[in-house]
Amino acid sequence: MKAGSESAVSVAKKYLERIVEIDTRGPVINSVIEINPDALAIARDLDRERKGKGARGWLHGIPVLIKDNIDTHDRMMTTAGSLALEGSVAARDSFVAQRLREAGAVILGKTNLSEWANFRGSRSTSGWSGRGGQTKNPYVLTRNPSGSSSGSGAAVAANLCAAAVGTETDGSIVSPSSFNGIVGIKPTLGLVSRSGIIPIAHSQDTAGPMARTVTDAAALLSALTGVDARDTATERSRGKAQADYTQFLDPRGLYGARIGVARKFFRFRADVGKVFENAIEAMKAAGAIMVDPADLPSHGKLGDAEMQVLQYEFKADLNAYLAGLGAGACVRTLAEVIEFNERQRDKEMPWFGQETLIKSQEKGPLTEKAYVEALEKCRRLSREEGIAAVMNEHQLDAIIAPTTGPAHVTDYVYGDRDTGSSSWPAAISGYPNITVPAGFVSGLPLGLSFFGRAYAEATLIKLAFAFEQLTKVRERPKFLSASG
Repeated sequence: MKAGSESAVSVAKKYLERIVEIDTRGPVINSVIEINPDALAIARDLDRERKGKGARGWLHGIPVLIKDNIDTHDRMMTTAGSLALEGSVAARDSFVAQRLREAGAVILGKTNLSEWANFRGSRSTSGWSGRGGQTKNPYVLTRNPSGSSSGSGAAVAANLCAAAVGTETDGSIVSPSSFNGIVGIKPTLGLVSRSGIIPIAHSQDTAGPMARTVTDAAALLSALTGVDARDTATERSRGKAQADYTQFLDPRGLYGARIGVARKFFRFRADVGKVFENAIEAMKAAGAIMVDPADLPSHGKLGDAEMQVLQYEFKADLNAYLAGLGAGACVRTLAEVIEFNERQRDKEMPWFGQETLIKSQEKGPLTEKAYVEALEKCRRLSREEGIAAVMNEHQLDAIIAPTTGPAHVTDYVYGDRDTGSSSWPAAISGYPNITVPAGFVSGLPLGLSFFGRAYAEATLIKLAFAFEQLTKVRERPKFLSASG
C-alpha cells in the first residue's frame, strides 16, 4: 500500500475472495460467520484518507476479523453464535471495535466461535455454534480448531485476514492459537476493555490479538489498548500500557533472560515432548538462562474454585449485558436463554446440552460466601502463591509451558478431549500469556506459552519474538483430510 501497488480496496477484495474460496467452498473451514457488507466502502474511504493525509499507523487499511461476541454498531449482528441472539445489532460499538476503526483497520466480518464462548455444556464440541455450525482446523480438517475463539484462530491460520481479535476467559485465545499454528496474546486483565463484549466472567475475561507472526500480534495489540470509562478495570492500565508494542521486537531478546520451565505441564508422549525439549535447547543456545524446574506451588489446586467463580459471574455479567440490548431483544436474561434452547432443542442442542448454563442459573448473587471465598482463593493461589511466587523465588523474566498438545479429532459423541492446557495460571491471575508456534507432530501444530507478571506484555513480546525468529517453525496449512 505504501508503494501504491496495492490499496485497502484491492487487499480487502482479495481477502473477501479468499474467504469464499477457502471458507465457504473448497476445504470449507467455516470460520467466518458473517461478512461486513460495508467493508469495501470503508476501505475506499481509507484509501482516500491515505492519499490526502497519509496513513494513521500500522493498521491503516488492514483487513481484520473479529469474534462474534464483540459488539459492532453497523449492519452486522453480535450473537455469541447463539440463535437466541440472531438479529441482535448492538446499539453502539464495543471499545475494541471503536479502537480498530480509529486505527484505520477494515473490519471484514465476524468469526464463528464455540457458542456462548464455550460456556454452555459439559460435553461441548469446540468450534460449533447453533448459528455458525462447525469450524474446522485448516491443518487437518477432521481435527478440532479449539475454542472458544475457534473461528478467529482458523481464519488467521488459513490467511482469510491479516489478523483477528479473539476473547479469552481461560484458554480461548491461546488454545485455538496453538491448535491452528499461530501467535495469540492474552493480555493482562484490563489492558484491553471488555465493554461491549458478551461476557463470561469479569474477573478473567479479556480480548486479544491473534495473528500469524509476533510482529502482527504486537501491532494489533497496540491498537486495542486504552482506558475506557465503561470498563473500570482499564483504569489500572493507565501509565502501564504501551502505545507501540512493536518497539519490543528484539531478535536477541532471549540473551540473558531468566526463563522458568513449568515442568508439571510437560507431560506428553515422546514425539510431542521432543518438540518442547528442542524449544528449551534452542533458547539455551540463544543465551537464555533456563531455570528448570520452576513449577507453580498451586498447580492442580484451582479447578473447582475457578468454575465456581465463572458460574457465579456468568449469570450476573450475562444478565447485565442482555438487559442492555433493548426492548426488541429475543432474550433478556440467562433464564430466557435456557428456555429458548429448550424450545429450539433440535437446532441448538443436537450434539450437547446446556448443563453449564443451568448450573450458572442456579447460583445466587455475588455477595454469597461461596463466591467470595472462591474468588479470594483463585486470586491468592494464582498470584502471590502462584506466578508471582515462582518468579520472585527464581528472579524470572517469564515462565514457559506447552500451550496444549496437538489438536484432537472433532467428536460429537464425547465432546472435547483434554490435551493438556497450561492456560489456567495466567487466566485465573489475570496476567499476560503469549503462545508462539513451536513445532509440529503428524502435521499438527504445537504452541509454546510465555507468561509472567501483570503488564509484562513488553517483556513477553520480546522473548516470544526472539524465539519465533530463532526457530521459524510455522508452516502454512495444507487442508489435509487426515493427519500424517
